[in-house]
Amino acid sequence: MILQLRNLWLVITLVIGLGSVAMGQTSKSELFVYVGTYNRGDEGGIRLLRFSPDQERLEYLGLAGECSNPSFIAIHPNGRSLYAVSERGSPEGGQILSFSVDRGSGLLTALNERHSGGKGPCHLVVDPSGGWVLVANYSDGGVATLRILDDGSLGEGGARLKHEGSGVDPERQEGPHAHSINLTPDGSRAVVADLGTDKVVLYRFDPGDGSLIPNDPPWGTVDPGSGPRHVAFHPDGNRVYVLNEMSATLSTFSYDPASGALEPMQTVPMLPDGFDGTRSGAEVVVHPSGRFVYASNRGHDSIAIFGVLREDGTLVEMGHEPSGGKSPRNIAIDPSGTYLFAANQNTNNVVVFRIEENGQLSRTAMEAKVPRPVCLRFLAVD
Repeated sequence: MILQLRNLWLVITLVIGLGSVAMGQTSKSELFVYVGTYNRGDEGGIRLLRFSPDQERLEYLGLAGECSNPSFIAIHPNGRSLYAVSERGSPEGGQILSFSVDRGSGLLTALNERHSGGKGPCHLVVDPSGGWVLVANYSDGGVATLRILDDGSLGEGGARLKHEGSGVDPERQEGPHAHSINLTPDGSRAVVADLGTDKVVLYRFDPGDGSLIPNDPPWGTVDPGSGPRHVAFHPDGNRVYVLNEMSATLSTFSYDPASGALEPMQTVPMLPDGFDGTRSGAEVVVHPSGRFVYASNRGHDSIAIFGVLREDGTLVEMGHEPSGGKSPRNIAIDPSGTYLFAANQNTNNVVVFRIEENGQLSRTAMEAKVPRPVCLRFLAVD
């Protein structure tokens, strides 16, 4: 064990270059933390926390805005609007909700809602221009774009596309299931993790009209039965990390910004050797320094920690930190790169960890009770 730890330290110091990139310093700016949730009884909505890093305080402020099952949320680049999927389970499909943001109190005022362009919306992002919401619809494996109007409300959709195909698991991969949609760092392409087809699908995105055009090449693939769920880009824009929910693995791809080509480089387990419990990966994030990658494990109830190798961006396993609760969903790194937040859905708590210089996580005393937290997003307090 001592030899293994020593070898790991050598890998980190010699290959990653420990200390060569400064970690984020503790920010003195207070942040609102918006929490997407699932309903608890009759009360549902987006919850609000206030984070004061200089005082190391996390305060639960209550309900920011009422809505049904807002499992995933996104904030407009101007900070004045917020958007949420609503997993209502209605036969006609899902809804996307828009809210205006009071930057002083953090409270939300409902603006309007639009059809998600499919069934079972589960993930959304706002493009860097602030003109469009892009949506992934899980149940029927489709993606869509919705125009953002000047007042922050939602207009008519710009694109609606459906994936085709299936995977090797007859129960979970009987058809396409678009589980997330993200934009490349330059905003020119949409990247869609499709759990049902084991593909990471690429579209060229036009912020002028909101169109999504299949890229050439159209996708990258993961191992059969992996079930890609979420993706995260390295800050250099040339590498992509794909979290595979069903196999609880992370796949590293190289990304060519010119062509959009995704080339597989490596797949590593997110769980320790010998673990035989539930395998269910949830979220992947990259530290702003580009030196570390973190991923959440449901079942094992942990955050897997990886170092990023400087030569090619592949990953080396650095251990696991208990998430501080049960079934960690979203994990998020604050804008300063100093803290990692974990939303534990089944124990109704959000736990804050300090990110150490060597990438390890140290649990702080900061914790908030939040009913069934799923998604975390930060906004600076005015």
